[in-house]
Amino acid sequence: MAADTVPLPSISVERALILLECGKLTKVHGLLPWGSNYTFLITVRDEEYEAPAIYKPRRGERPLWDFPAGTLCLRERAAFLVSQALGWCFVPPTVLRNGPQGFGSLQLFIPHDPDLHYFTFGSRYRSQLRRIALFDHIVNNADRKGGHCLVDGNGKVWAIDHGVCFSAQPKLRTVIWDFAGERIPRKLREDVRRLCRELEGSALLDALLELLSEREVDALRHRAAHLVESGVFPEPGPGRSHPWPPI
Repeated sequence: MAADTVPLPSISVERALILLECGKLTKVHGLLPWGSNYTFLITVRDEEYEAPAIYKPRRGERPLWDFPAGTLCLRERAAFLVSQALGWCFVPPTVLRNGPQGFGSLQLFIPHDPDLHYFTFGSRYRSQLRRIALFDHIVNNADRKGGHCLVDGNGKVWAIDHGVCFSAQPKLRTVIWDFAGERIPRKLREDVRRLCRELEGSALLDALLELLSEREVDALRHRAAHLVESGVFPEPGPGRSHPWPPI
C-alpha cells in the first residue's frame, strides 16, 4: 500500500517523530539556497506515511567563532524540546539521526507560502508572535529573521532555524521587538514558570544536558527565571539586537 503524504497537523507530533526517527530517507531533492549551512530537502517514508523534511548534516555546518563546532544540529533539537515543554509547540518536530551526509538534524517540513512571513503579516498573528518573541528571549536566539516565521494552511505560525540558540552569552538578535516593554500575559508567564521547574530536574533537563553544555543550560535557566521575575518583555540591547539580513 502506498504511503500517504501528510504534513502536520494531519498526524500527531508523536507520530511525526516516529516517522522522522525510523522512516527511510528515500530521496534528496536538493540543497536549499540562501542558507549559511548545508540544508537539504529530503523525503522520509515508512509503511504508513511519507513527508518532506529538512535535513541539516553536522558536516555541512559552517564553523562559527562563538558556537562550538558540530553543535548547531543539536541546538535545533534542543529548541524543539523547549518549545514542547512550554506547551507552545511551534517548532516543527525535530530529531537527530544519520542521513546521506552523516549525522544531523531532521525536521518535518511545513508547507507554506514563502511570500507570507513576519514582514508581510501586518497585524495578523500577534498572539502567536508574542509566544515566539518570548521563546527567542528564553533560548537566546541569535538569528530570528522574518523568513523564519512560516504560516501553514490552517493559519498556525511555525518557527524554524534554531541552530544559533542557547549561547551562555547574551546574543539575542531578532526582528520581533513588537512587544518590548509590555507585560507578559499571565498564561505565558505561567508556562515559563513551569519550564523553570522542569529545568531544576526532569527528563527535559536530562535531555538538554545531552545536547548543550552545563553552562548553557544554567544560562537558559537564568533567562527563564528572569522573565518570570520581571514579568515584562525585555527591551533591545545592549549591542546589536537585529539580525542581518532581516529576512
